[in-house]
Amino acid sequence: MVKKHPKKNSGDAKIMTDAVEQEKPEKLKKSSWWWPGVVATSLAGAAVVAFRGCWHGNMSWPVGVQGYSYQVCLSCGAMRLFDEKSFNAYGPFRYDLNELIAWEKSTCPESVPGVNAQHSV
Repeated sequence: MVKKHPKKNSGDAKIMTDAVEQEKPEKLKKSSWWWPGVVATSLAGAAVVAFRGCWHGNMSWPVGVQGYSYQVCLSCGAMRLFDEKSFNAYGPFRYDLNELIAWEKSTCPESVPGVNAQHSV
């Protein structure tokens, strides 16, 4: 046996379509979520720079002065000693070349340029 659905009142359908047509989309507000995000990102970036400083990712070619070779960070100006034989930078970053030379002399007194090692014959 097939059940017949009762006929819907055509007035109900009209009421439903009228309700849908009457609802107009509200004007979407511009979201202001990006402003706090930009501020938070900027503050986080500033904190990293303030606490970490320069990452020394952009170094110059080696420069030779006073018998020593060193590289200079192109972002902040810090210097680091450079070994031309192994083509590697070594030692701490300093802003004064004389401090780097003093560090080199204190850690490796036998590698001071200009001083000949004495050989026993």
